Amino acid sequence: MMTSLKKLPNIHKIIYCIFVLIWISLAINPQFREDWLLENILVIIIFPTVIYLDIKYKFSTIAVIFLFLFGVLHLIGAHFTYSKMYYFDYITTLFGFERNHYDRIVHFLFGLLIYLPLYEMLIHYYRQKSASNIALLSIIAIATIYEEIEWIAVEFFYSELGAAFLGIQGDIWDAQKDIALAILGAIITRAIILYKSQK
Repeated sequence: MMTSLKKLPNIHKIIYCIFVLIWISLAINPQFREDWLLENILVIIIFPTVIYLDIKYKFSTIAVIFLFLFGVLHLIGAHFTYSKMYYFDYITTLFGFERNHYDRIVHFLFGLLIYLPLYEMLIHYYRQKSASNIALLSIIAIATIYEEIEWIAVEFFYSELGAAFLGIQGDIWDAQKDIALAILGAIITRAIILYKSQK
């Protein structure tokens, strides 16, 4: 593994190291420890997977930066809880929103930022149009499965966390809106990639 890590560009190694430092700092005194642990199960699984995929598929630096940005936003949401991210309360008050929309923005950015790394993996196996379509379908599938995992985790394992983990803030259509925003984000990135490829 150490030999393989040497194949990564130095900028990628720096980005991953910064991510780990942020991860450690946000692990200190989170708002709800149980929620933080639950939110970070996927991070523990996905972070080494991302490094492995970067070694295998040689992600572009912009794709790694996108992964970093989304990962940091998730870590912040896990530290404060998505529904109580008080640094976002100013925006909530400024625009007169009835809820804290940090959760919504992160779901939108999931589609916007994660589409590119998925596309860069798939382009190794498919033609451009097929790779772009499968990347979009993958975002839809991941966003949907994640909402199901959230429900199962709260329903069967951590029912005491309730809304703090789900972040529904009284909106019965929260899951559907989160999925729709992820799809919108992916469509935007897909359109940009396809537009640039035609120039």
